[in-house]
Amino acid sequence: MASDPLHPPARASTEPGGRPLYLLAVAAGLCLGLPVAVIVVRSLLDGSLATAITDRVVLDALTLSLGTTAISLVVTIVVGLPLAYFLARREFRGRALLEAVIDLPIVLPPSVAGLALLLTLGREGFLGKPLDALGIELPFTTVAVVLAQAFVSAPFFIRAARLGFASIDRHLEDAARVDGATEAQLFRSVTLPLAGSALAAGLVMSWARSLGEFGATIMFAGNVEGRTQTLPLVVYSEFTGGNLDGSIAAAAILVLAAFGVLVAVRVLHWGQVLDLRSLS
Repeated sequence: MASDPLHPPARASTEPGGRPLYLLAVAAGLCLGLPVAVIVVRSLLDGSLATAITDRVVLDALTLSLGTTAISLVVTIVVGLPLAYFLARREFRGRALLEAVIDLPIVLPPSVAGLALLLTLGREGFLGKPLDALGIELPFTTVAVVLAQAFVSAPFFIRAARLGFASIDRHLEDAARVDGATEAQLFRSVTLPLAGSALAAGLVMSWARSLGEFGATIMFAGNVEGRTQTLPLVVYSEFTGGNLDGSIAAAAILVLAAFGVLVAVRVLHWGQVLDLRSLS
C-alpha cells in the first residue's frame, strides 16, 4: 500500500529525550484538561446538566450566545478579511504600529475592553452624543453584545488571516494573472483557497473567543436576562446567586460546545478542506 506523503504514518520518536518529553507533554495535557473535565463530570454526576438543558434561562442564554457569536463572526469577516489582506500585501510607514493597535485587544483585560467601548459608544461617551442625536443607543442592548464580542475576538482572525495571506507563494498568483484571471477571480479562486487553513483556524479561534467573552460584555452590554445575558454571564449570575449546580451546568455546556467545535476541526481537517470562496 502506497504511503501518503502528505500524511506520513506516525513513528515513535528516536530523538534523545523523546520519551521524557512525550511524558511531559501528556502530563501537561492532563493538568490543563483536568479542571474542565471536573466541570463536565460533576455536572453529569449530580444531574445538573440534564436539568440545565431544559431550563428557560439557560436555553435563552445559549440561543443568544450562538446568535450573537454568529453575527460577530460575520462582522469580523467583513471587516477583518480586507484588513488582513492589506496588511499582508502592503508595506507602509507605521504598519508595525497599526498591527500592534489591532492586536491590543488580545492582551487587554476584558473589563478594560468593555470600559473602552462604554467610554467611546456610551451615551456620555466620545461618540455617544452624535449617536444619541441619531436615535441610536448601543449600551446594554443585544447589539452591544455583538460589538463587545467582535472587538475582543476580531484580532485573532485578523492575525491568522494576515499570516495566511503573507505565506502564499506569489508566483502562483502571477501564473493565474498570466492565464487571464482578473483580480477578483484571482482572490476568489487562488488566494482564498491557498490561505484557507489559516483563515479557518482564525475563524475557529475568533468564534471560541466570542463564545467565552464575559468581561467586555458585562461592562458594555450589562447582564439583562433574555437580551444581553449570554451563557458566560449565566455562569457568573448563578454562582454569585448561590446556585453552584446551575453555574456548573452552564459552564459544562460552554465547555462541551467549544470542545466539540475544536475536535471537529481537527478530526475533519476543516483547516485543509474548507472552501472559503463562499465567503466572497
